[in-house]
Amino acid sequence: MQLGNFSVSLNVQNMQASKAFYGELGFAAIGGDESQGWLILRNGDCIIGLFQGMFERNMLTFNPGWNADCQTLDEYTDVRELQRQLKARGVRFESEADESTSGPASFMVIDPDGNPILVDQHV
Repeated sequence: MQLGNFSVSLNVQNMQASKAFYGELGFAAIGGDESQGWLILRNGDCIIGLFQGMFERNMLTFNPGWNADCQTLDEYTDVRELQRQLKARGVRFESEADESTSGPASFMVIDPDGNPILVDQHV
């Protein structure tokens, strides 16, 4: 099962302080909109999303259809197909993608320790 590009989405209290801190660790902004409260940072193959006021907790994020440069892949498993496969395995969902649609969609599951995992397809 290929879930797509991986990143950690962090719930931050102060965007500027977090951006400066991760900048000291070698991360640079590659996308986002600070005025909307989100920013994507990268250091090599490592990607971190900073989100202020959007999530209650930090979460793991996977993006089907994207590579590490947020470029659309020629081939990938659609988020709705991933959802069907996980349902068949008995995984419980916090939120689900509408399987009657196509294109961008997402679902969320929670791991046994309460960590949210967002599978968020943008293509």
